[in-house]
Amino acid sequence: MISADLILTGGPVFTADPARANATTVAVRDGRILAVGADEVRELAGPDTETVDLRGRLLLPGFQDAHVHAVLGGVELTQCDLSGTTDLDEYLRRVRAYADRNPGLEWITGGGWAMESFPGGVPGRELLDRVVPDRPVYLVNRDHHGAWVNSRALEAAGITADSTDPADGRIDRAPDGSPAGGLQEGAMQLVAALLPVVTPEERLAGLLRAQELLHSLGVTAWQDAMLCGTNGYPDVSDAYRTAAAEGLLTATVIGALWWDRDFGAEQIPDLVAKRERFTVGRLRSDTVKLMLDGVAENFTAAMTSPYLDGCGCATTNRGLSFIDPAALPGYVTELDALGFQVHFHALGDRAVRDALDAVAAARAANGFRDTRPHLAHLQVVHPQDVPRFRALGATANLQAYWASHEPQMDDLTIPFLDPALAARQYPFGDLLRAGTHLAAGSDWPVTTPDPLQAIHVAVNRAHHGSDYEPFLGGQALDLGAALTAYTAGSAYVNRLDDAGTLRPGNRADLVVLDRDPFAAPAREIGDARVALTYVDGRRVYAAPDA
Repeated sequence: MISADLILTGGPVFTADPARANATTVAVRDGRILAVGADEVRELAGPDTETVDLRGRLLLPGFQDAHVHAVLGGVELTQCDLSGTTDLDEYLRRVRAYADRNPGLEWITGGGWAMESFPGGVPGRELLDRVVPDRPVYLVNRDHHGAWVNSRALEAAGITADSTDPADGRIDRAPDGSPAGGLQEGAMQLVAALLPVVTPEERLAGLLRAQELLHSLGVTAWQDAMLCGTNGYPDVSDAYRTAAAEGLLTATVIGALWWDRDFGAEQIPDLVAKRERFTVGRLRSDTVKLMLDGVAENFTAAMTSPYLDGCGCATTNRGLSFIDPAALPGYVTELDALGFQVHFHALGDRAVRDALDAVAAARAANGFRDTRPHLAHLQVVHPQDVPRFRALGATANLQAYWASHEPQMDDLTIPFLDPALAARQYPFGDLLRAGTHLAAGSDWPVTTPDPLQAIHVAVNRAHHGSDYEPFLGGQALDLGAALTAYTAGSAYVNRLDDAGTLRPGNRADLVVLDRDPFAAPAREIGDARVALTYVDGRRVYAAPDA
Protein backbone atom coordinates (compact mmCIF):
# COMPACT_ATOMS: atom_id res chain seq x y z
CA MET A 1 0.00 0.00 0.00
CA ILE A 2 1.18 3.50 -0.78
CA SER A 3 2.07 5.39 2.39
CA ALA A 4 2.08 9.11 2.97
CA ASP A 5 5.11 11.28 3.60
CA LEU A 6 3.07 13.62 5.80
CA ILE A 7 -0.28 13.40 7.56
CA LEU A 8 -1.96 16.33 9.29
CA THR A 9 -4.84 15.27 11.47
CA GLY A 10 -6.90 16.13 14.53
CA GLY A 11 -8.41 19.45 13.57
CA PRO A 12 -10.87 21.14 11.27
CA VAL A 13 -9.83 21.40 7.61
CA PHE A 14 -10.99 24.26 5.40
CA THR A 15 -10.59 22.75 1.95
CA ALA A 16 -12.04 25.61 -0.15
CA ASP A 17 -13.64 22.69 -2.01
CA PRO A 18 -17.40 22.27 -1.41
CA ALA A 19 -17.16 18.56 -2.20
CA ARG A 20 -14.90 18.01 0.80
CA ALA A 21 -16.33 20.37 3.37
CA ASN A 22 -16.06 18.25 6.52
CA ALA A 23 -12.53 16.88 6.50
CA THR A 24 -10.28 16.44 9.54
CA THR A 25 -7.22 14.81 7.96
CA VAL A 26 -4.97 15.42 4.95
CA ALA A 27 -2.28 13.08 3.65
CA VAL A 28 0.63 14.18 1.45
CA ARG A 29 3.01 12.24 -0.78
CA ASP A 30 5.71 13.56 -3.13
CA GLY A 31 4.59 17.14 -2.67
CA ARG A 32 0.98 16.43 -3.65
CA ILE A 33 -2.17 15.81 -1.67
CA LEU A 34 -2.74 12.08 -1.49
CA ALA A 35 -6.04 12.03 0.37
CA VAL A 36 -8.49 14.29 2.17
CA GLY A 37 -10.99 12.92 4.66
CA ALA A 38 -11.30 11.81 8.24
CA ASP A 39 -9.95 8.95 10.37
CA GLU A 40 -9.67 6.60 7.39
CA VAL A 41 -6.90 8.76 5.91
CA ARG A 42 -4.69 7.90 8.90
CA GLU A 43 -4.43 4.38 7.51
CA LEU A 44 -2.02 5.81 4.92
CA ALA A 45 0.62 6.27 7.62
CA GLY A 46 3.76 4.19 7.18
CA PRO A 47 6.94 3.76 9.19
CA ASP A 48 8.48 6.92 7.75
CA THR A 49 5.38 9.12 7.77
CA GLU A 50 5.56 12.40 9.66
CA THR A 51 2.34 13.02 11.54
CA VAL A 52 1.30 16.51 12.65
CA ASP A 53 -1.34 16.73 15.36
CA LEU A 54 -3.46 19.77 14.54
CA ARG A 55 -4.80 19.86 18.12
CA GLY A 56 -7.99 21.57 16.96
CA ARG A 57 -6.18 24.17 14.88
CA LEU A 58 -7.44 25.01 11.40
CA LEU A 59 -5.68 23.55 8.36
CA LEU A 60 -6.32 25.30 5.04
CA PRO A 61 -4.74 25.80 1.60
CA GLY A 62 -1.77 28.13 1.40
CA PHE A 63 -2.71 31.77 1.00
CA GLN A 64 -2.00 33.31 -2.40
CA ASP A 65 -1.50 37.06 -2.67
CA ALA A 66 -2.92 38.24 -5.99
CA HIS A 67 -1.37 41.73 -5.82
CA VAL A 68 1.89 42.37 -3.97
CA HIS A 69 5.24 44.08 -4.51
CA ALA A 70 7.48 41.65 -2.70
CA VAL A 71 10.91 42.90 -3.77
CA LEU A 72 10.02 46.51 -3.01
CA GLY A 73 8.69 45.46 0.39
CA GLY A 74 11.78 43.43 1.15
CA VAL A 75 14.13 46.26 0.19
CA GLU A 76 12.14 48.79 2.21
CA LEU A 77 12.50 46.65 5.33
CA THR A 78 16.12 47.85 5.52
CA GLN A 79 15.35 51.54 4.90
CA CYS A 80 13.91 54.25 7.15
CA ASP A 81 10.62 52.73 8.28
CA LEU A 82 7.80 55.10 9.24
CA SER A 83 5.03 52.49 9.19
CA GLY A 84 2.95 51.48 12.19
CA THR A 85 2.39 54.99 13.52
CA THR A 86 0.73 58.25 12.52
CA ASP A 87 2.51 60.39 15.12
CA LEU A 88 4.49 63.19 13.46
CA ASP A 89 7.00 63.48 16.28
CA GLU A 90 7.67 59.75 15.99
CA TYR A 91 8.27 60.12 12.25
CA LEU A 92 10.86 62.80 12.89
CA ARG A 93 12.50 60.80 15.67
CA ARG A 94 12.84 57.77 13.37
CA VAL A 95 14.22 59.85 10.49
CA ARG A 96 16.81 61.47 12.74
CA ALA A 97 17.77 58.12 14.29
CA TYR A 98 18.11 56.49 10.88
CA ALA A 99 20.26 59.35 9.61
CA ASP A 100 22.48 59.09 12.71
CA ARG A 101 22.89 55.33 12.21
CA ASN A 102 23.82 55.79 8.57
CA PRO A 103 26.18 58.78 8.36
CA GLY A 104 27.68 57.59 5.10
CA LEU A 105 24.43 57.49 3.12
CA GLU A 106 24.18 60.14 0.42
CA TRP A 107 20.36 60.10 0.60
CA ILE A 108 17.94 59.19 3.37
CA THR A 109 15.25 56.97 1.83
CA GLY A 110 12.34 54.89 3.09
CA GLY A 111 8.69 55.53 3.80
CA GLY A 112 5.44 54.34 5.29
CA TRP A 113 4.04 57.67 6.52
CA ALA A 114 0.31 58.36 6.44
CA MET A 115 -1.32 61.38 4.83
CA GLU A 116 -3.56 61.79 7.87
CA SER A 117 -0.52 62.94 9.87
CA PHE A 118 -0.43 66.27 8.02
CA PRO A 119 -2.99 69.06 7.54
CA GLY A 120 -4.74 68.39 4.26
CA GLY A 121 -2.52 65.34 3.76
CA VAL A 122 0.38 67.53 2.58
CA PRO A 123 3.75 67.07 4.38
CA GLY A 124 6.10 70.00 4.92
CA ARG A 125 9.73 70.09 3.83
CA GLU A 126 10.69 72.29 6.79
CA LEU A 127 9.89 69.43 9.18
CA LEU A 128 12.49 67.21 7.54
CA ASP A 129 14.91 70.12 7.31
CA ARG A 130 14.93 70.26 11.12
CA VAL A 131 16.15 66.69 11.54
CA VAL A 132 18.21 66.20 8.36
CA PRO A 133 19.46 69.57 7.11
CA ASP A 134 22.63 68.29 5.45
CA ARG A 135 21.39 65.54 3.07
CA PRO A 136 18.46 65.06 0.74
CA VAL A 137 15.53 63.03 2.10
CA TYR A 138 12.97 61.10 0.03
CA LEU A 139 10.24 59.18 1.88
CA VAL A 140 7.29 57.57 0.10
CA ASN A 141 3.92 57.48 1.81
CA ARG A 142 2.26 54.23 2.74
CA ASP A 143 0.25 54.02 -0.48
CA HIS A 144 3.36 54.76 -2.60
CA HIS A 145 1.53 57.39 -4.63
CA GLY A 146 3.23 60.33 -2.94
CA ALA A 147 6.55 61.34 -1.42
CA TRP A 148 7.77 63.63 1.36
CA VAL A 149 11.01 65.45 0.62
CA ASN A 150 13.19 68.05 2.30
CA SER A 151 14.66 71.24 0.88
CA ARG A 152 17.93 69.57 -0.11
CA ALA A 153 16.01 67.06 -2.25
CA LEU A 154 13.97 69.80 -3.92
CA GLU A 155 17.15 71.77 -4.62
CA ALA A 156 18.85 68.70 -6.09
CA ALA A 157 15.92 68.24 -8.48
CA GLY A 158 15.72 71.95 -9.32
CA ILE A 159 12.10 72.16 -8.13
CA THR A 160 11.07 75.75 -7.43
CA ALA A 161 7.94 77.89 -7.41
CA ASP A 162 8.40 78.25 -11.17
CA SER A 163 8.38 74.48 -11.82
CA THR A 164 5.36 73.17 -13.68
CA ASP A 165 3.49 70.03 -12.68
CA PRO A 166 4.04 66.96 -14.85
CA ALA A 167 1.01 65.75 -16.78
CA ASP A 168 0.67 62.68 -14.54
CA GLY A 169 1.31 64.25 -11.15
CA ARG A 170 1.39 67.27 -8.87
CA ILE A 171 3.91 69.27 -6.86
CA ASP A 172 2.21 70.26 -3.61
CA ARG A 173 2.51 74.02 -3.07
CA ALA A 174 2.67 76.41 -0.13
CA PRO A 175 0.38 79.47 -0.30
CA ASP A 176 3.17 81.47 -1.97
CA GLY A 177 3.55 78.86 -4.73
CA SER A 178 6.80 77.40 -3.45
CA PRO A 179 7.10 73.60 -3.20
CA ALA A 180 5.65 72.51 0.14
CA GLY A 181 7.47 69.18 0.43
CA GLY A 182 4.96 66.75 -1.04
CA LEU A 183 5.11 65.18 -4.50
CA GLN A 184 2.14 63.29 -5.93
CA GLU A 185 2.12 60.51 -8.55
CA GLY A 186 4.32 61.38 -11.56
CA ALA A 187 5.89 64.32 -9.74
CA MET A 188 7.66 61.83 -7.50
CA GLN A 189 9.93 60.93 -10.38
CA LEU A 190 11.38 64.45 -10.43
CA VAL A 191 13.30 63.48 -7.30
CA ALA A 192 13.21 59.68 -7.50
CA ALA A 193 15.31 59.80 -10.67
CA LEU A 194 18.20 61.15 -8.58
CA LEU A 195 18.19 58.43 -5.90
CA PRO A 196 21.18 56.11 -5.55
CA VAL A 197 20.70 52.95 -7.58
CA VAL A 198 19.58 49.86 -5.68
CA THR A 199 22.03 47.13 -6.69
CA PRO A 200 21.01 43.73 -8.08
CA GLU A 201 22.41 42.15 -4.93
CA GLU A 202 20.21 44.37 -2.76
CA ARG A 203 17.14 43.51 -4.83
CA LEU A 204 17.81 39.78 -4.54
CA ALA A 205 18.34 40.09 -0.80
CA GLY A 206 15.08 42.04 -0.59
CA LEU A 207 13.21 39.29 -2.44
CA LEU A 208 14.55 36.57 -0.16
CA ARG A 209 13.77 38.67 2.91
CA ALA A 210 10.22 39.18 1.62
CA GLN A 211 9.79 35.49 0.81
CA GLU A 212 10.71 34.56 4.37
CA LEU A 213 8.22 37.07 5.75
CA LEU A 214 5.43 36.00 3.41
CA HIS A 215 5.92 32.33 4.24
CA SER A 216 5.68 33.22 7.94
CA LEU A 217 2.26 34.71 7.14
CA GLY A 218 1.10 31.59 5.29
CA VAL A 219 1.63 32.90 1.75
CA THR A 220 2.79 30.14 -0.60
CA ALA A 221 2.32 31.88 -3.98
CA TRP A 222 1.83 35.41 -5.19
CA GLN A 223 1.46 37.70 -8.17
CA ASP A 224 3.98 40.52 -8.19
CA ALA A 225 2.11 43.46 -9.66
CA MET A 226 5.10 45.19 -11.25
CA LEU A 227 7.92 43.45 -13.12
CA CYS A 228 10.06 45.45 -15.55
CA GLY A 229 8.81 48.73 -14.08
CA THR A 230 9.15 52.05 -15.91
CA ASN A 231 7.46 55.47 -15.56
CA GLY A 232 9.65 56.11 -12.53
CA TYR A 233 8.97 52.76 -10.87
CA PRO A 234 11.91 50.42 -10.19
CA ASP A 235 12.58 47.30 -12.21
CA VAL A 236 12.84 44.32 -9.86
CA SER A 237 12.66 41.59 -12.50
CA ASP A 238 16.32 40.60 -12.25
CA ALA A 239 15.86 39.53 -8.63
CA TYR A 240 13.09 37.14 -9.59
CA ARG A 241 14.94 35.72 -12.57
CA THR A 242 18.08 35.11 -10.53
CA ALA A 243 16.17 33.55 -7.63
CA ALA A 244 14.16 31.32 -9.97
CA ALA A 245 17.17 30.22 -12.02
CA GLU A 246 19.26 29.46 -8.93
CA GLY A 247 16.51 27.57 -7.12
CA LEU A 248 16.13 30.18 -4.39
CA LEU A 249 12.39 30.65 -4.92
CA THR A 250 10.33 28.40 -2.70
CA ALA A 251 7.12 30.25 -3.51
CA THR A 252 5.42 30.14 -6.88
CA VAL A 253 5.46 33.62 -8.40
CA ILE A 254 3.46 35.11 -11.25
CA GLY A 255 5.09 38.22 -12.69
CA ALA A 256 2.85 41.01 -14.00
CA LEU A 257 4.84 42.81 -16.69
CA TRP A 258 4.48 46.58 -16.48
CA TRP A 259 2.70 48.45 -19.28
CA ASP A 260 4.70 51.62 -20.01
CA ARG A 261 2.11 54.38 -20.18
CA ASP A 262 4.39 56.56 -22.31
CA PHE A 263 4.01 54.11 -25.19
CA GLY A 264 1.23 52.26 -26.96
CA ALA A 265 0.84 48.96 -28.78
CA GLU A 266 4.37 49.15 -30.15
CA GLN A 267 5.62 47.78 -26.80
CA ILE A 268 3.67 44.53 -27.12
CA PRO A 269 6.41 42.59 -29.01
CA ASP A 270 8.78 43.50 -26.20
CA LEU A 271 6.27 42.18 -23.66
CA VAL A 272 6.16 38.89 -25.59
CA ALA A 273 9.95 38.66 -25.33
CA LYS A 274 9.84 39.47 -21.61
CA ARG A 275 7.23 36.77 -21.07
CA GLU A 276 9.73 34.22 -22.33
CA ARG A 277 12.74 35.71 -20.54
CA PHE A 278 11.03 35.90 -17.17
CA THR A 279 9.43 32.47 -17.20
CA VAL A 280 11.88 30.13 -15.52
CA GLY A 281 11.67 27.68 -12.63
CA ARG A 282 8.97 28.77 -10.18
CA LEU A 283 8.51 32.11 -11.98
CA ARG A 284 5.96 32.63 -14.77
CA SER A 285 5.41 36.06 -16.33
CA ASP A 286 2.39 35.87 -18.61
CA THR A 287 0.43 38.77 -17.11
CA VAL A 288 0.50 42.46 -18.09
CA LYS A 289 -0.20 45.14 -15.49
CA LEU A 290 -2.04 48.25 -16.70
CA MET A 291 -2.23 51.08 -14.17
CA LEU A 292 -5.29 53.08 -15.18
CA ASP A 293 -5.54 55.71 -12.44
CA GLY A 294 -4.18 56.91 -9.11
CA VAL A 295 -5.68 56.99 -5.61
CA ALA A 296 -8.59 58.84 -4.05
CA GLU A 297 -6.69 60.55 -1.23
CA ASN A 298 -4.69 62.70 -3.63
CA PHE A 299 -7.63 63.10 -6.04
CA THR A 300 -6.03 61.14 -8.90
CA ALA A 301 -8.34 58.10 -8.91
CA ALA A 302 -10.55 58.34 -12.01
CA MET A 303 -14.16 58.98 -10.97
CA THR A 304 -17.42 59.42 -12.86
CA SER A 305 -18.29 62.43 -10.67
CA PRO A 306 -15.94 65.29 -9.82
CA TYR A 307 -14.14 65.57 -6.52
CA LEU A 308 -15.40 68.11 -4.00
CA ASP A 309 -13.40 70.95 -2.51
CA GLY A 310 -13.01 71.72 1.19
CA CYS A 311 -16.37 73.48 1.20
CA GLY A 312 -18.22 70.53 -0.33
CA CYS A 313 -18.60 72.11 -3.77
CA ALA A 314 -17.88 70.23 -6.98
CA THR A 315 -14.56 70.90 -8.67
CA THR A 316 -13.60 70.25 -12.27
CA ASN A 317 -11.30 67.36 -11.27
CA ARG A 318 -12.46 63.80 -11.97
CA GLY A 319 -9.01 62.26 -11.48
CA LEU A 320 -6.43 61.03 -13.95
CA SER A 321 -6.44 58.40 -16.68
CA PHE A 322 -2.86 57.24 -17.07
CA ILE A 323 -3.71 55.23 -20.20
CA ASP A 324 -5.93 56.71 -22.92
CA PRO A 325 -9.36 55.11 -22.42
CA ALA A 326 -10.02 55.26 -26.16
CA ALA A 327 -6.88 53.26 -26.92
CA LEU A 328 -7.18 50.83 -24.01
CA PRO A 329 -9.65 48.38 -25.64
CA GLY A 330 -7.29 47.89 -28.56
CA TYR A 331 -4.34 47.20 -26.27
CA VAL A 332 -6.27 44.70 -24.17
CA THR A 333 -7.71 42.96 -27.22
CA GLU A 334 -4.23 42.42 -28.67
CA LEU A 335 -2.80 41.23 -25.35
CA ASP A 336 -5.71 38.84 -24.87
CA ALA A 337 -5.24 37.42 -28.36
CA LEU A 338 -1.62 36.67 -27.44
CA GLY A 339 -2.66 34.75 -24.33
CA PHE A 340 -1.70 37.41 -21.81
CA GLN A 341 -3.71 37.92 -18.67
CA VAL A 342 -4.41 41.59 -17.95
CA HIS A 343 -4.13 42.91 -14.40
CA PHE A 344 -5.68 46.36 -14.01
CA HIS A 345 -5.03 48.94 -11.32
CA ALA A 346 -8.54 50.38 -11.27
CA LEU A 347 -9.44 52.32 -8.15
CA GLY A 348 -12.07 54.87 -9.18
CA ASP A 349 -15.37 53.89 -10.76
CA ARG A 350 -14.45 55.52 -14.08
CA ALA A 351 -11.25 53.45 -14.21
CA VAL A 352 -13.24 50.32 -13.34
CA ARG A 353 -15.64 51.05 -16.18
CA ASP A 354 -12.78 51.68 -18.61
CA ALA A 355 -11.22 48.34 -17.64
CA LEU A 356 -14.48 46.44 -18.08
CA ASP A 357 -15.08 48.14 -21.42
CA ALA A 358 -11.63 46.97 -22.54
CA VAL A 359 -12.34 43.41 -21.41
CA ALA A 360 -15.68 43.52 -23.24
CA ALA A 361 -13.89 44.58 -26.43
CA ALA A 362 -11.46 41.70 -26.08
CA ARG A 363 -14.27 39.21 -25.50
CA ALA A 364 -16.13 40.50 -28.55
CA ALA A 365 -13.06 40.25 -30.76
CA ASN A 366 -11.44 37.07 -29.44
CA GLY A 367 -14.23 35.15 -27.76
CA PHE A 368 -14.01 34.01 -24.15
CA ARG A 369 -10.38 32.93 -23.96
CA ASP A 370 -9.13 31.53 -20.65
CA THR A 371 -7.02 34.59 -19.86
CA ARG A 372 -8.69 35.42 -16.52
CA PRO A 373 -8.51 39.23 -16.46
CA HIS A 374 -8.67 40.84 -13.04
CA LEU A 375 -9.22 44.32 -11.63
CA ALA A 376 -7.38 45.29 -8.45
CA HIS A 377 -8.31 47.80 -5.73
CA LEU A 378 -11.91 48.64 -6.74
CA GLN A 379 -12.42 51.38 -4.19
CA VAL A 380 -15.47 52.65 -6.04
CA VAL A 381 -17.58 50.55 -8.43
CA HIS A 382 -20.69 51.97 -10.09
CA PRO A 383 -23.75 49.76 -9.44
CA GLN A 384 -24.33 49.40 -13.18
CA ASP A 385 -20.89 47.81 -13.51
CA VAL A 386 -21.19 45.28 -10.68
CA PRO A 387 -22.99 42.60 -12.79
CA ARG A 388 -20.54 43.09 -15.65
CA PHE A 389 -17.77 41.29 -13.75
CA ARG A 390 -19.56 37.95 -13.95
CA ALA A 391 -20.85 38.56 -17.46
CA LEU A 392 -17.33 39.27 -18.72
CA GLY A 393 -15.52 36.67 -16.63
CA ALA A 394 -13.50 39.38 -14.87
CA THR A 395 -12.24 38.75 -11.35
CA ALA A 396 -12.46 41.32 -8.56
CA ASN A 397 -9.05 41.43 -6.88
CA LEU A 398 -9.73 42.79 -3.38
CA GLN A 399 -7.35 44.64 -1.08
CA ALA A 400 -9.70 44.15 1.83
CA TYR A 401 -7.54 45.80 4.49
CA TRP A 402 -8.48 49.20 3.02
CA ALA A 403 -12.22 48.79 3.62
CA SER A 404 -12.38 50.41 7.04
CA HIS A 405 -12.87 53.68 8.82
CA GLU A 406 -9.65 55.48 9.70
CA PRO A 407 -8.55 59.14 9.47
CA GLN A 408 -7.28 58.75 5.90
CA MET A 409 -10.71 57.52 4.87
CA ASP A 410 -12.82 59.76 7.11
CA ASP A 411 -10.85 63.00 6.85
CA LEU A 412 -9.06 62.83 3.49
CA THR A 413 -11.38 60.77 1.28
CA ILE A 414 -15.08 60.77 2.20
CA PRO A 415 -15.41 64.58 2.49
CA PHE A 416 -14.02 65.02 -1.01
CA LEU A 417 -16.08 62.38 -2.82
CA ASP A 418 -19.53 62.82 -4.26
CA PRO A 419 -21.79 61.23 -1.59
CA ALA A 420 -23.03 58.64 -4.07
CA LEU A 421 -19.44 57.57 -4.74
CA ALA A 422 -18.55 57.55 -1.05
CA ALA A 423 -21.41 55.10 -0.43
CA ARG A 424 -20.10 52.66 -3.09
CA GLN A 425 -16.67 51.97 -1.63
CA TYR A 426 -15.20 48.47 -1.61
CA PRO A 427 -18.50 46.75 -2.51
CA PHE A 428 -17.31 43.22 -1.77
CA GLY A 429 -20.74 41.96 -0.74
CA ASP A 430 -22.45 43.31 -3.85
CA LEU A 431 -19.79 41.76 -6.07
CA LEU A 432 -20.12 38.37 -4.40
CA ARG A 433 -23.93 38.44 -4.54
CA ALA A 434 -23.67 39.22 -8.26
CA GLY A 435 -21.67 36.03 -8.78
CA THR A 436 -18.30 37.71 -9.23
CA HIS A 437 -15.19 35.61 -8.80
CA LEU A 438 -13.22 37.11 -5.90
CA ALA A 439 -9.47 37.04 -5.37
CA ALA A 440 -7.47 38.87 -2.72
CA GLY A 441 -4.13 40.53 -2.21
CA SER A 442 -2.31 42.92 0.10
CA ASP A 443 -0.51 45.46 -2.12
CA TRP A 444 2.33 45.22 0.41
CA PRO A 445 4.34 47.36 1.17
CA VAL A 446 1.37 49.73 0.84
CA THR A 447 -0.31 47.90 3.74
CA THR A 448 0.34 44.81 5.83
CA PRO A 449 1.12 41.59 3.95
CA ASP A 450 -0.72 39.55 6.61
CA PRO A 451 -3.72 37.81 4.98
CA LEU A 452 -5.38 37.26 8.34
CA GLN A 453 -5.54 40.98 9.04
CA ALA A 454 -7.08 41.61 5.61
CA ILE A 455 -9.54 38.77 6.14
CA HIS A 456 -10.50 40.28 9.50
CA VAL A 457 -11.41 43.53 7.72
CA ALA A 458 -13.26 41.74 4.92
CA VAL A 459 -15.52 40.14 7.54
CA ASN A 460 -15.74 42.95 10.12
CA ARG A 461 -15.27 46.02 7.88
CA ALA A 462 -12.99 47.39 10.60
CA HIS A 463 -9.35 46.90 11.52
CA HIS A 464 -8.56 44.39 14.23
CA GLY A 465 -8.75 46.13 17.58
CA SER A 466 -10.36 49.23 16.10
CA ASP A 467 -13.00 51.23 17.95
CA TYR A 468 -14.55 52.45 14.69
CA GLU A 469 -17.99 51.37 13.55
CA PRO A 470 -18.05 48.95 10.59
CA PHE A 471 -17.46 50.71 7.29
CA LEU A 472 -20.47 50.11 5.02
CA GLY A 473 -21.14 46.89 6.89
CA GLY A 474 -23.57 45.58 4.29
CA GLN A 475 -20.56 44.91 2.06
CA ALA A 476 -18.95 42.47 4.51
CA LEU A 477 -18.03 38.92 3.51
CA ASP A 478 -18.45 35.88 5.71
CA LEU A 479 -15.28 34.13 6.88
CA GLY A 480 -15.60 31.28 4.40
CA ALA A 481 -15.92 33.63 1.44
CA ALA A 482 -12.97 35.73 2.59
CA LEU A 483 -10.74 32.67 3.07
CA THR A 484 -11.79 31.31 -0.31
CA ALA A 485 -10.86 34.59 -2.00
CA TYR A 486 -7.37 34.43 -0.48
CA THR A 487 -6.88 30.76 -1.44
CA ALA A 488 -8.90 29.27 -4.30
CA GLY A 489 -9.82 32.71 -5.65
CA SER A 490 -6.26 33.94 -5.98
CA ALA A 491 -5.10 30.55 -7.26
CA TYR A 492 -7.61 30.93 -10.09
CA VAL A 493 -6.27 34.38 -10.93
CA ASN A 494 -2.72 33.04 -10.80
CA ARG A 495 -3.73 30.24 -13.18
CA LEU A 496 -2.52 27.68 -10.64
CA ASP A 497 -5.34 25.21 -11.11
CA ASP A 498 -3.62 22.54 -9.04
CA ALA A 499 -3.47 24.74 -5.95
CA GLY A 500 -5.77 26.81 -3.76
CA THR A 501 -8.00 23.91 -2.71
CA LEU A 502 -7.29 20.77 -0.72
CA ARG A 503 -8.18 17.91 -3.00
CA PRO A 504 -6.25 14.80 -4.06
CA GLY A 505 -3.66 15.53 -6.73
CA ASN A 506 -3.28 19.21 -5.89
CA ARG A 507 -0.07 20.75 -4.63
CA ALA A 508 0.46 20.32 -0.93
CA ASP A 509 0.62 24.05 -0.24
CA LEU A 510 -0.75 24.15 3.29
CA VAL A 511 -1.17 26.49 6.25
CA VAL A 512 -1.92 25.61 9.85
CA LEU A 513 -3.24 28.42 12.04
CA ASP A 514 -2.75 28.58 15.79
CA ARG A 515 -6.52 28.27 16.32
CA ASP A 516 -9.82 27.74 14.50
CA PRO A 517 -11.24 31.20 13.73
CA PHE A 518 -14.59 29.64 12.81
CA ALA A 519 -14.96 28.64 16.47
CA ALA A 520 -14.66 32.19 17.84
CA PRO A 521 -16.48 35.50 17.32
CA ALA A 522 -15.67 37.33 14.09
CA ARG A 523 -14.10 40.17 16.05
CA GLU A 524 -11.31 37.75 17.04
CA ILE A 525 -10.27 36.69 13.53
CA GLY A 526 -7.31 39.07 13.65
CA ASP A 527 -6.00 37.32 16.79
CA ALA A 528 -5.10 34.28 14.68
CA ARG A 529 -1.51 33.63 13.66
CA VAL A 530 0.18 31.16 11.32
CA ALA A 531 1.76 28.17 13.04
CA LEU A 532 3.03 26.16 10.06
CA THR A 533 3.45 26.75 6.32
CA TYR A 534 4.18 24.06 3.73
CA VAL A 535 5.04 24.43 0.04
CA ASP A 536 4.82 21.24 -2.03
CA GLY A 537 4.63 19.32 1.22
CA ARG A 538 7.86 20.79 2.57
CA ARG A 539 7.80 22.91 5.70
CA VAL A 540 9.00 26.44 4.96
CA TYR A 541 7.91 28.06 8.21
CA ALA A 542 7.23 26.97 11.76
CA ALA A 543 6.30 29.34 14.57
CA PRO A 544 8.39 28.94 17.73
CA ASP A 545 5.46 27.35 19.57
CA ALA A 546 4.16 25.32 16.62
